[in-house]
Amino acid sequence: MTNNASSNLPDNLTLGQQVAYDAHYNPELLQGVARSISRDAQHISGPDLPFSGIDTWTGYELSWLNAKGKPQVGIVECHVPVTSANLIESKSFKLYLNSYNQTHFDDLDAVKRTLQADLSRCAGEQVTVAVFLPHQFNRFATAELAGVVIDDIDIEIDQYSPDPNLLRTEHKQVSETLVSHLLKSNCLITSQPDWASVLIKYEGQALNHEQLLRYLIGFRQHNEFHEQCVERIFCDIKALPGIDKLTVLARYTRRGGLDINPFRSNFEAPYPNQRNARQ
Repeated sequence: MTNNASSNLPDNLTLGQQVAYDAHYNPELLQGVARSISRDAQHISGPDLPFSGIDTWTGYELSWLNAKGKPQVGIVECHVPVTSANLIESKSFKLYLNSYNQTHFDDLDAVKRTLQADLSRCAGEQVTVAVFLPHQFNRFATAELAGVVIDDIDIEIDQYSPDPNLLRTEHKQVSETLVSHLLKSNCLITSQPDWASVLIKYEGQALNHEQLLRYLIGFRQHNEFHEQCVERIFCDIKALPGIDKLTVLARYTRRGGLDINPFRSNFEAPYPNQRNARQ
C-alpha cells in the first residue's frame, strides 16, 4: 500500500482531526476500517486467508464509576480476529474508552459485557474482552521476544520504503525464530511514528538475515496501520520459495494508552499477551 492509500479510507474518521473528549459513555465514537483496503493490494480476498491470528489490544487507561460514583481502574485486553471485516481504528478506540470515565456501571461484568458488545459490533465479528483490576496487574510483567536478534548485523542502508525484492532465501533448511527491534512505520493518516519489535518464526529455506534486516528497516518511512504492516511482512516472506511455516508477530509501543500487537501465522496459535520493555 502506498502513502496515498488514505484516500480509500472512510471520510468520517476522527484520526488526524481535533475532537472533543466525551467523558460519558458513547459507543458511536468507535470507528472501523475495512481490512479489505490493504488486503486487496496484497491480492488477499475471500474467506481463505493465507494466515490465521488475532490483533491483541491492551488498553492501560480504562476507568469508570461504580454504582456509588467511586472511580475504578482496570487494564482491558481484547482480541480481534483476523477474519473480522474491520480493524478498529486506534484513536476512535481511545476516545471510546475515555467515554467510560464518568459513566456508572453496576459491576465489572457490566463493563466487560458493554466493551465486548461494542467492539464486536465495530469489528463485525465477535471480539474477546478481559478486564484486569489492580491486584491482577502483575500479569503484565515484561518479557522480551525470544529469538535470534538480527539488529547487530553491520549493514549500509539507503532505502526506507519496503521492497520485497530485498528478501532472499538460501539453499539450506532451517527452523528458527528471528527478532528485530528496528521496525518503525508511520500512521497511514497522521504520519506519526509507530515503533515495534517484530518476531519472525519460520520453517523452510533459510532467510538471509542481512536482507531481511534491510527489508524490515525499509518500513521506516512507510505509512500504513500496524495490522496492515504485519500482513504485508507475512505475505512478502511467505511468497519466497521454500518458506513453509511462518509466524509474524509485532508488538507496537503504546500511543494514547493503547498498544496493538498483530499476530499472523499459518501453523500455530497466538502467543500470550506479554508486553516488552518499550511497552
